[in-house]
Amino acid sequence: MTDRRVLIAGVSSGVGKTGITIGLMAAFMKKGLNVQGFKCGPDYIDPSYHTAVTKRPSRNLDSWMLSADVLKEVFVKGSEGADISIIEGMMGLYDGESPTSDRGSAAEISTLLDCPVILIVDCSAMARSAAAVVKGFQCLDPDVKIAGVIANRIGSEGHYKLIKEAVEQECGIPVCGYLLENEDMNMPERHLGLVPSIERGDLDGQLEKLGEAVTETIDIDRIFNLSQQPPLTIANTLFKQKDPIAVKVAVAYDQAFNFYYRENLELIEAFGAEVIYFSPVNGDGLPPEADGLYIGGGFPEQFLEELSQNSEGKQSIKEAVEKGLPVLAECGGLMYLSESITNLKGKTYPMIGVLPGKTEMQANFAALGYRKISGAEGNSLFKSETIIRGHEFHYSTFIPYKKMTGAYHVSSHFGSGEEGYLYKNVVAGYTHLHFASNPEVLENFLGECKKRKS
Repeated sequence: MTDRRVLIAGVSSGVGKTGITIGLMAAFMKKGLNVQGFKCGPDYIDPSYHTAVTKRPSRNLDSWMLSADVLKEVFVKGSEGADISIIEGMMGLYDGESPTSDRGSAAEISTLLDCPVILIVDCSAMARSAAAVVKGFQCLDPDVKIAGVIANRIGSEGHYKLIKEAVEQECGIPVCGYLLENEDMNMPERHLGLVPSIERGDLDGQLEKLGEAVTETIDIDRIFNLSQQPPLTIANTLFKQKDPIAVKVAVAYDQAFNFYYRENLELIEAFGAEVIYFSPVNGDGLPPEADGLYIGGGFPEQFLEELSQNSEGKQSIKEAVEKGLPVLAECGGLMYLSESITNLKGKTYPMIGVLPGKTEMQANFAALGYRKISGAEGNSLFKSETIIRGHEFHYSTFIPYKKMTGAYHVSSHFGSGEEGYLYKNVVAGYTHLHFASNPEVLENFLGECKKRKS
């Protein structure tokens, strides 16, 4: 269903969006509701937590990478069978692709989906000033429906009463509750943000604690009532069954490789192909029946021992590549295909060795941001006129040992240039692609898989 939806946004990054969002999901689940999670922007980690608590795959909503119609279709399809859909914002409510518009922000997504916003304010060092903050967010874009406020990092119940009275008088919207300043409510972090739930194992205790905290001091029934909206209707075009391309695509999926947009995997199946999952970390080799290979991103640098010791698995991929297997590798996939990965301690581990070069981890960002991709000469997936969108977010650098053919052209706020590498039927690069921004690229990949099968 799409008639109950709410977007949990913050006035900035670091105000506690993820903890509160997860707590609300857990609280509604405890009431016996089916909850669907979404995350604004190109984030793989927060959705893993949503999935862990709701038991439904969380999905990304990105209004820069996806057209308005496609974004609505992703939302409506993902919400099927849910009693309420909860969308977690990114950064601050109005932060997105542009400093002069709502483009790509949680605010834009809220207007595209006609979705009410619950604004989270860090009130740890303010009282009446909280009303000024909320009023400013209301006035910046009147089309954004800020329906309520949650006060986070409150010092005491008396402090909360001051905040509530000020905001409700000056802003005319309810303050739906609060959370006290509590380090136990903070989620663990590392260099790429929140630790993926798939790696941490049992999260039940932490999730239950968040749900209990939210239920104790936040009026979830009020939020449930505020979430009621007219249902969204869309023309089902993106996931409509295509003429089947009867091939089998192997997908590396485990603790090291789990950064995939859910729609990317579902679109492979919508084209009639079969997805076969395998785990390099757990010693699997390439499934012998595979007609193509898709290796997404993740945290291979955290599992270098396991990946390097899987000699048979590495060899099975290398032999298939040399025989012409179509391969699409993104970020962590590129790292795995390189000859070696060197961690931050300077220790080097051998990898598959398809791409002639080494990968080195570094302490600071190597690249971050949206990317617009167009094809380079010799790339069978990206024709020269093809445009697809994606993003980069990594701490490693690939250093080729010799000049290699670039995979595609990229453009961003920081300029344009060549990115990625071609080798036989391998297309490897650091950009995480969103197939829904241009399914033609996926169709081309599956077409290459079909040629391979024939």
